[in-house]
Amino acid sequence: MPGAAIFVLGPSGLALGRRLRALLPGARLSGPAALAGECDETYAGATAAIAAAFAAGRPVIGVCASGILIRAVAPLLADKRDEPPVVAVAEDGSAAVPLLGGHHGGNALARRIAAALGGAAAITTAGDLRLGIALDEPPPGWKLAEPAPVKRIAAALLAGEPVALCGEAPWLRAAPVAWAETARLKIVVSERAPAPDPDTLVYHPPVLAVGIGCARGCPAEEIAALAHDSLAGAGLAPAAVAAVVSVELKSDEPGIHALAAAWGVPARFFSAARLLEETPRLTERSAAAFRAAGCWGVAEGAALAAAGGPAATLVVAKRRSAGATCAVARAAAPLDAQTLGRARGRLAVVGIGPGDAAWRTPEAEAELAAADEVVGLTRYLDLAGSAIAGKTRHGFAIGEEEARARLALDHAAAGRRVALVSSGDAGIYGMAALVCELIERGRRPEWDRVELAVLPGISAMQAAAARAGAPLGHDFCAVSLSDLLTPWAAIRARLEAAAAGDFVVALYNPRSARRAARLGEAAAILLTRRAPETPVFIARNLGRAGESCRIATLGGLAGEAVDMLSLVIVGNSQTRRDGARLYTPRGYFAR
Repeated sequence: MPGAAIFVLGPSGLALGRRLRALLPGARLSGPAALAGECDETYAGATAAIAAAFAAGRPVIGVCASGILIRAVAPLLADKRDEPPVVAVAEDGSAAVPLLGGHHGGNALARRIAAALGGAAAITTAGDLRLGIALDEPPPGWKLAEPAPVKRIAAALLAGEPVALCGEAPWLRAAPVAWAETARLKIVVSERAPAPDPDTLVYHPPVLAVGIGCARGCPAEEIAALAHDSLAGAGLAPAAVAAVVSVELKSDEPGIHALAAAWGVPARFFSAARLLEETPRLTERSAAAFRAAGCWGVAEGAALAAAGGPAATLVVAKRRSAGATCAVARAAAPLDAQTLGRARGRLAVVGIGPGDAAWRTPEAEAELAAADEVVGLTRYLDLAGSAIAGKTRHGFAIGEEEARARLALDHAAAGRRVALVSSGDAGIYGMAALVCELIERGRRPEWDRVELAVLPGISAMQAAAARAGAPLGHDFCAVSLSDLLTPWAAIRARLEAAAAGDFVVALYNPRSARRAARLGEAAAILLTRRAPETPVFIARNLGRAGESCRIATLGGLAGEAVDMLSLVIVGNSQTRRDGARLYTPRGYFAR
């Protein structure tokens, strides 16, 4: 579920809104435009903003009267099975009221908020109040075979009619219900695929582990077909699968991850040494598997290792397709998939924009919220603020780019979910290129198996251009004046080409104490092809405290106060100044 949207209507709700944001990882705080700088997001109208968050499937928390939330989402109400939670919180924290989505996390969210604030959760759903259970909201990992019988079974329990409970479900046994030994209406707990029955509510506990072995690059369709056939042949339900498992060597196989995603379960991986421990329980030993993976059986070994302990049983022995193997083991008790083996590590190189949280993309926010660890220049981690509250932080000094990229890769290779923070856009003078180069040069198998994602952010030149007006409205280029990694001769050649091509030029790293004269040299090169009056936009500390922006000219650029916290945009022959705005026309009126 996406991060919650917390809405405050004015300064009086701000303190409570911040407490709620700290309580809920990935949540974002929204307030009116008057609170810009105090919130993650601002809105022009509360009703429209609340409706938009609800329509996007985000849990909505309003530090306001219930009626405000009700009127905002009422036009969007359709299928209650799909609605996200909507919770109203009293401004003094005394009450948390789940208005919608009670059985989709709303009741649990209200209880969590109330517990943290010392208030009360106003739960009104009958099953929760009188039975102490919500039949359509089973514990994590448990799944309903078919939700249709829920209403009938719940009504019978509330009316005191006999309902039988068949199978082991401690969360149901603990409810204050006098379960019948036998009855027409019943709840069945089973890993088997049931026949449809309107009088029977079937829960599938997470007790099955599906082990997969495969040749490198085996098609996802082949793996999925083999896995489905293996379960169907034994009468087992995919909804009872806790995890798809394999050996660590296969942790980057797309087909295995596709199968896990299709079933909505994690993919987990075991070392070859751990799978060797299961050798006595294998139905056969494969010399090919030992040569390739270092264990005598991947599918059966992984399934048994996940199911755990001597009570685990192999319910489907190894089955084969042309390029894959599959086996299924049953655990004696429900499995917590997050504790099995190791997840495939993920390294996300995240662009957080220039600094202002309002310029950070929702994708970046979600990735930071999901990360186990965050790595980056200490200053950039500080800019991330509440988005990484409670995370394990690895801060580095400037100049330690390779060290922080290596640490991020190492920790991701160990199965962690790591966010490597880069200011602006991670792929524009950011950390993404260095990470890709290290993976290619390192030739380390554990790095190759890491899931790598690059998440874009608003670049400094985009932010500066927006402040200026539209100077990048036509063809442009970006050139870094830092010769720390690039010879000045190469930089000069690029500037000469940009001048000859009449490109608008964004100058990164324009001046430092070590190379104070380079900006003047760059200006001189550009002046060979464009007039001294060419407008220049200088932006410093964009999106941060102390931001400053001003318009200058190319002829006077060498003498301007510019440093490494600045970005310079040099217009081309067509760039125009209109008062406080700069823009470069596309040529619509020249046609």
